[in-house]
Amino acid sequence: MRLIAGLGKADRHLTQRAAARIPPAIGRLLSAVEEAAESSKLWCGAAAVMTAFGGGRGRRSAVSGLAALAVAQLVSNGVCKQLIDRPRPPKEWIEHDEVEDRPDSSSFPSGHTAAAVAFTATIAPMWPLAGTLCTVPATLLAVERVQSGAHYPTDVAAGALIGLGSAWLTLHVPRLLRHCL
Repeated sequence: MRLIAGLGKADRHLTQRAAARIPPAIGRLLSAVEEAAESSKLWCGAAAVMTAFGGGRGRRSAVSGLAALAVAQLVSNGVCKQLIDRPRPPKEWIEHDEVEDRPDSSSFPSGHTAAAVAFTATIAPMWPLAGTLCTVPATLLAVERVQSGAHYPTDVAAGALIGLGSAWLTLHVPRLLRHCL
């Protein structure tokens, strides 16, 4: 119980700090990344570029990345948000007006982060350069989810874990099935 209370205090402290300490220019950049990632547009765009210019490796990476993204979205938004009804951080913790634009769904976990991490972690071993390039917006997106007041840091961490798990499944389950069949 003390661990949960400690996490709650850390969530509050980090959320308030992120919302108050990020300079306005960085806040605008974070908002632009979030807008691009809305409905997975950023990751679909990256997959399209990879498909168009990456040859066979680009196509395989894009398909695998989108498959992992779909798994992460299903787990985070289709399962976890339905089972865990956590309210968003209180509006009074957030000192800017972005807090008015957040969704009404459960805060836990961050579906944006789950999708970003799933896509990035899946393509990284397949095409390291593309994975490295996608790491930048994925990281900015995770920061934005806390800075905007849409999520607690633990929501973002849970989303990242779901994304990593989705990437692992996408990369390993087909190989495991081939060995079993």
